[in-house]
Amino acid sequence: MTAYEPPGEPGAATGPAPGTAPAVYDAVVLAGGAARRLGGADKPGLRVGGRALLDRVLAACAGARTTVVVAEPRPTARPVTWAREEPPGGGPLAALAAGLRRTTAEHVVVVSADLPFLAGPAVERLTAALAASDADGVLLTDADGRDQPLVAAYRASALRRGLTAVAGDRGELTGLPLRRLTAGLRLTRVPDAVASFDCDTWDDIATARARIREHGHVLDEWISAVKDELGIDLDVDTRALLDLARDAAHGVARPAAPLTTFLVGYAAARAGGGPEAVAEAARKAAALAQRWAEEAAGADSAKGKPDAAPDATPDTRPGAR
Repeated sequence: MTAYEPPGEPGAATGPAPGTAPAVYDAVVLAGGAARRLGGADKPGLRVGGRALLDRVLAACAGARTTVVVAEPRPTARPVTWAREEPPGGGPLAALAAGLRRTTAEHVVVVSADLPFLAGPAVERLTAALAASDADGVLLTDADGRDQPLVAAYRASALRRGLTAVAGDRGELTGLPLRRLTAGLRLTRVPDAVASFDCDTWDDIATARARIREHGHVLDEWISAVKDELGIDLDVDTRALLDLARDAAHGVARPAAPLTTFLVGYAAARAGGGPEAVAEAARKAAALAQRWAEEAAGADSAKGKPDAAPDATPDTRPGAR
């Protein structure tokens, strides 16, 4: 387990500097461990917030040009390339070498499949920091300052040289620890107690499941889970949609909130999709809800008023009295 500190958003303050161009990278996800401290459970398939741990990590690496998962193939929310170390269960160095063989980018993000709070901004910060330095790799450190070499971005050429050196005359990497490789690399470190949190025990799983249901995180987690479940890769202004739902509920009727947001999504899809289409549809619907609210307020203020003011001009139409 990596030490965990509750404060802070998942991946908070881990994005690249404004104006920094995204780095081109491949990703290698190590997902074939034995999970002995979990009693041999299928750790990558364990769900946190309704999503498998592996799928959560794959979502964080969505910017990768190629994503290689080193494990037995299984259904995933995103397309990946599969690889397997020989022999299976040969340890992290053998798995890393197997995954690295399927990559072509000079920068490679290497992560384990048990990181429930790893998010895109943390991955982007790692790759941006690597691109801006002459180091062999940039890795996260946990709340206790310990290195997390399986939450890192490396230069592929440095990894290949290091793996060759570690294999040495034996020509194999089976059973060797990861520190044999990282000890020979020039590394830069980035502290992130949240993104580096990993799940090695059932207590870790329980902690992760409890945290995403905390008030400050549950909505973002739910939206991310729904987008993954529906295959939607779209960033929209959540606050604007919530404001729209509130206005529709208050200005029209409570059931109008979910129905209106559904119609906004449908309209945005017909307009070609994308954040701009969602924003425009939401703007139009919000303006309509405002007009409804204004009319309702005008109708309420008119109730109880006489048909004519006491000093109104008398009706002079024929037959009027």
